[in-house]
Amino acid sequence: MKRRTLPTATLAAVAAATLLLTACGSEDDKSTANDRNAGADQGAQEPTASTKAPAAPPNDEPDGVDVSLPKDINLVFDWNKPTDKNDAAAMDDAANFLRGIYRGVDQRTTKDAAVTTYATGDGLHYAETQIDAWIKGGWTATGTLRHYDATTRSAMNGRSVEVAFCADSGKFFGKEIKTNKVLKTNPSIEDFDYYKIVMVKFPTGTDLWQASKVFVETKAAKCK
Repeated sequence: MKRRTLPTATLAAVAAATLLLTACGSEDDKSTANDRNAGADQGAQEPTASTKAPAAPPNDEPDGVDVSLPKDINLVFDWNKPTDKNDAAAMDDAANFLRGIYRGVDQRTTKDAAVTTYATGDGLHYAETQIDAWIKGGWTATGTLRHYDATTRSAMNGRSVEVAFCADSGKFFGKEIKTNKVLKTNPSIEDFDYYKIVMVKFPTGTDLWQASKVFVETKAAKCK
């Protein structure tokens, strides 16, 4: 499993750590159950009651939550928004879920509102695990992480949407906080991952969606 933010010599020391873009239920496991669970026919997992749905926001504060990132962390979402209102909202908040993770990395906390607002259940556990691994390693992120070729699948009940997409981290690296050293890697198939994020609608009548499950296929040749 790839830890793209780490140099090769460091990998053995953190073999147990699961960083962002490393699978929680990875396609590397060849598990057919993953596709069934991530599919649009899955029943929606109820969001956590502690997440509040705030009021109307500026551009960098969707749902009233700050998802801004430092200038050297550039998350690009190169995809077309669906015409379906639910699919479009779920896709927007899948992007906010990823922003929330990297905001947590930058802020050195799993408790940032951007993390807890856009994730629930297994999705929240996934986010917390990723952020904790970066914090314990003493790293932050830098560079451009591109997301593209997005598709959506909706559940019949209208409360669950699978957002699938590719990610290219060829220009995205870890950086040691103490030294500011950027941990660059050579271009390879490990730069490409394929995501499936199951988004569930927050049960308040708002347009807020939360990531409830995350599946990642690493070394995804179809994303090259």
